[in-house]
Amino acid sequence: MADVLVDLRSDTVTRPGAGMRAAMAAAEVGDDVYGEDPTVAALEAEVAAIFGHEAALFAPTGSMANQIALQLVVPRGDELLCDADAHVVTYEIGAAAAYGGISSRTWSPAGAELDPGVVAAMVRPDGYFAVPTRAIAVEQTYSRGGGVIPLDTLRALRAIADEHGLALHCDGARIWHAHVADRVPLAEYGVLFDTLSVCLSKGLGAPVGSLVVGSAEKIARARFLRKRLGGGMRQVGVLAAAGRYALAHHVQLLAADHAKAARLAEAVAPFGVLAGPVRTNIVLLDLGKHPLDAAGLAVAARAEGVLISVLGPRTARLVTHLDVDDAAVDRAAAVLTRVLRC
Repeated sequence: MADVLVDLRSDTVTRPGAGMRAAMAAAEVGDDVYGEDPTVAALEAEVAAIFGHEAALFAPTGSMANQIALQLVVPRGDELLCDADAHVVTYEIGAAAAYGGISSRTWSPAGAELDPGVVAAMVRPDGYFAVPTRAIAVEQTYSRGGGVIPLDTLRALRAIADEHGLALHCDGARIWHAHVADRVPLAEYGVLFDTLSVCLSKGLGAPVGSLVVGSAEKIARARFLRKRLGGGMRQVGVLAAAGRYALAHHVQLLAADHAKAARLAEAVAPFGVLAGPVRTNIVLLDLGKHPLDAAGLAVAARAEGVLISVLGPRTARLVTHLDVDDAAVDRAAAVLTRVLRC
């Protein structure tokens, strides 16, 4: 195996650079459980303003931020609608049911191509022994492919939510990528949702942290829920400083990550394994018609120093990020081309 690995498993594998580490070391801190960490307060105010909401709450993980947000909009025993592959019901170990008592019902995996009409038809009102729908959740961007949900689709979902008295939640772990790819202002996304979760450690390169975004009333409740889930943190300004640095310096670098992903897609396209268009930093591979399965591709690539994710028997994923430079992309493209040519 090569001495230096090219890690394309996820954009969560990045490490803080010198500038971010300096910001963390210099951070002014206080006890955030008492609401006394000035760097956390500044980050929360900044993110709330970016999305045009009243308030935000810093949480240690994206999963916790999502689950807090869902508990804000879906009472125990009531229903959430979302994609069958949505992170909130697929990759958070049943937390919505286990901690929030939330019943979920899903539409067939559609990613960014979801049909608002399908969602509207699923809404159940209060009724005789029926579980009432209380909220719709969408993922921007879609983690299993990097797809960007069009603004018009989101507006249609907002109209559906308003018509039926539902909340609309955005799992915006990679919403920064959607903002760059479609040039939609973040506040224009923000106004469509009752709650958002946004991540600083996917794509933006911070080591830790997500935020719940919403009204002042919702975020006051979110602070209680965070403590209940064990997410109360003390002198956490050292981590909030990393997030503030990422917002100031790394959003403008995302377009370069998109270009790197496009180069990887171009390299593997001749083998008929691209699952769909590459819009952001995620390249999804469909190996349904290739001699190698996803595990076989991952093993062969790893032997030559390239790490990729296996999402299913015939599905693999490549993700570009801050720590993958142009030389690493060239190397990964060469390795993947050689392995797929088997």
